[in-house]
Amino acid sequence: MNAIELLKADHEKVRGLFEQLTDTTSRAVKTRTELLEKIRLELDVHTTIEEEIFYPAFREAAENSEDKEMIFEALEEHRAAGELVMPDLLETEVASDQFGGRAKVLMDLVEHHAEEEEKEMFKRARELLDREQLVELGERMAARKEELMAAGPAMIEAMKRQKGQRGSEQRPLR
Repeated sequence: MNAIELLKADHEKVRGLFEQLTDTTSRAVKTRTELLEKIRLELDVHTTIEEEIFYPAFREAAENSEDKEMIFEALEEHRAAGELVMPDLLETEVASDQFGGRAKVLMDLVEHHAEEEEKEMFKRARELLDREQLVELGERMAARKEELMAAGPAMIEAMKRQKGQRGSEQRPLR
């Protein structure tokens, strides 16, 4: 499977999970909790393989500032969903009225991000990267995805904390 096919399959899986979540009511506490954890894991793994493997390859092949801008925007969308909206949703009681609204905000952010990638970034990636490169990236991403899924949410959270600490150390003070 090439990199773009893998990422699109991830998008479809998360769309399906969000659809199931939006079909629940406040009484479906167990189902909402389980779906939220599945969505969290899928998004964490997906963003990790994009940030570690796909985006760097896209950046290296980039030919202009518009290509690079796509990456910066995608990274900011990851940050908004993963560092702002998801933590807030995870702290919201799943039986509360707020849960549905907050889940919808996350779903809209993720859908917007997926649509942009599919319509713009993936199209451009097919122009910048040849078939063999996309297959090789897909194989690396699939292996990393398998590793992350096996590690589970706790390991991914630890990696994100470590990455955040490194990132704050590397940012210049203004």
